Amino acid sequence: MSDTKCPECGATKIYRDEEMGEAVCAKCGLVLSDDNVDLGKEWRSFDSDQMEERARTGSPMKYVKLNKGLVTMIDRRGTDLRGNKLSSKSRAQMYRLIKWHKRASISSSMQRNLSIALTELRRVASYLNIPEQLIEAAALLYRQTVKKGLIRGRLIEAVVAAVLYAVCRNYNVPRTLNEMAEASGLTKKEIGRTYRFLVRELKLNVPLTNPVHYIPRFASELNLSGEVQEEGRKLLEKAIEQGLISGRGPTGVAAAAVYIAGLLKGERRTQKEVANVAGVTEVTIRNRYRELKKRLNIEVVA
Repeated sequence: MSDTKCPECGATKIYRDEEMGEAVCAKCGLVLSDDNVDLGKEWRSFDSDQMEERARTGSPMKYVKLNKGLVTMIDRRGTDLRGNKLSSKSRAQMYRLIKWHKRASISSSMQRNLSIALTELRRVASYLNIPEQLIEAAALLYRQTVKKGLIRGRLIEAVVAAVLYAVCRNYNVPRTLNEMAEASGLTKKEIGRTYRFLVRELKLNVPLTNPVHYIPRFASELNLSGEVQEEGRKLLEKAIEQGLISGRGPTGVAAAAVYIAGLLKGERRTQKEVANVAGVTEVTIRNRYRELKKRLNIEVVA
């Protein structure tokens, strides 16, 4: 607020909107000025050096890190504050401190569990090329699972895979159970059982997988054009409208749509190639292909 007088109504209460750079009368709403200058310190940065120099806060909290990134680490460079090299005795003492510092940071069973699980989470996510945002969400969900005591008697790797699978479905970045099984070294059955258990116990609202979300990835791996992707998406949307995908696996339907779209656009791929990319059998591709072709009245020569 300011004691400047409004020329319209005579009110003295003036509100200054720092974000818009405006001075507005609090009574009648008259904009008295729209070019206020921010006289505060300049916080913008144009390179990494300026960013570090002008940073007002530390690093953001990271759930994928053991201590959420809020931990002090002892430097291993072997130099003192002035950059002078430490003596061999001081260096040995420093290394012992580092060793015991690491041991103390994972002293409890929960910390040990998180240490193993978060490393596994990073590994599987890297293998499946999952975005950083989803990794953070999966780490937070895993921490909730540990806090509720739901991991007791279950493989850490299975819980990690199930958590990642649930998060990928929530964010519409689909990964199949086959891919999860391949990345984690477990069976689809084990991951699926753990996933259903977590959904039930944590009351997760996981949406049904939309086969349309598989189209871009399948088309990309098969080196198909954007026209084929668009055609496959249109085919699937028609199939969904007519209820043709009910009770069908989303990956099989999406793969069949990509196969048909490729034929329609003159970018032919074999059923074997499409099946390998989608992680389904050629029989599944043929069955879904025949269903879509018949029900959608598609004229195509295989």
